[in-house]
Amino acid sequence: MRFEGFEDRRVPVPTAAGTVAAWVGGEGPPLLLLHGYPQCRAMWHLAAPRLAERWTVVVPDLRGYGETGTPEPDAAATTHSKREMAADQVALMRELGFASFGVAGHDRGGRVAHRMALDHPDAVLRVAVLDILPTRTLLRGTDLGFATAYWHWFFLAQGGGLPERMVGGDPEWFVREIIRRWAAYPERLHPEAVDEYVRRFTPAAVAASCADYRAAIGPDLEHDDADAAAGRVVEQPLLALWGAGGAMGRMYDVLGAWTAVCRDATGHAVDSGHFLPEEAPAETIAALTAFFA
Repeated sequence: MRFEGFEDRRVPVPTAAGTVAAWVGGEGPPLLLLHGYPQCRAMWHLAAPRLAERWTVVVPDLRGYGETGTPEPDAAATTHSKREMAADQVALMRELGFASFGVAGHDRGGRVAHRMALDHPDAVLRVAVLDILPTRTLLRGTDLGFATAYWHWFFLAQGGGLPERMVGGDPEWFVREIIRRWAAYPERLHPEAVDEYVRRFTPAAVAASCADYRAAIGPDLEHDDADAAAGRVVEQPLLALWGAGGAMGRMYDVLGAWTAVCRDATGHAVDSGHFLPEEAPAETIAALTAFFA
């Protein structure tokens, strides 16, 4: 799946990922778009061309997803912490000639963007997070509602190859079922895009994505705890968008959660389930355009 008018790049980076695959298109200030789970960079196929009318848009695969490289996951999942995944993307932008930029991330990409804003304040100018709450807020406040709605966090974090083997038994069914469950309007996701998610959900991507979730309960939470203890918050302007029909919007005060960890947080719900850029592209594009302008 290609983006019209975008160049498909393989960019060497001085991190453990080795190479980041990214589409690059448009002109103007740089804007980095990060995807979520169980997807790849193709999830931005509706938004990226529109945003490229005003920005130089960079749309990469995260470490271990799609066509971006990945180290072998370790038991503690330090290899796939959001700190390491954020470093990949900052290195990508530097290799492309961008010392500072805006970033928008959906789902796992939103968690990478959150960590990036904290770890690389000179690089990140503004940050948008789509349909997530801070990792620490969710895990330190885990209750029956979160554990039931976000069961996959605890399943995918299991060690010993359990989730890799179970998901790997029928990865196509798993991807399609996750999309069906998480979307309020699954019919709005383009079949070609969903086929791309299935095609890219290889055994290596399954292993890397499990490491990604394993990191959430390990090094990611440790890093978030350290920030909380030190009183560190996101200093850049942050936009939070969430699906009115999704679990985050139903169960939490999303904007309140981000206001607690940011100096300047704004945001609102959109008429969508979890997959905002595909279920509600016009509303999502409008919100991002207004925020990054």
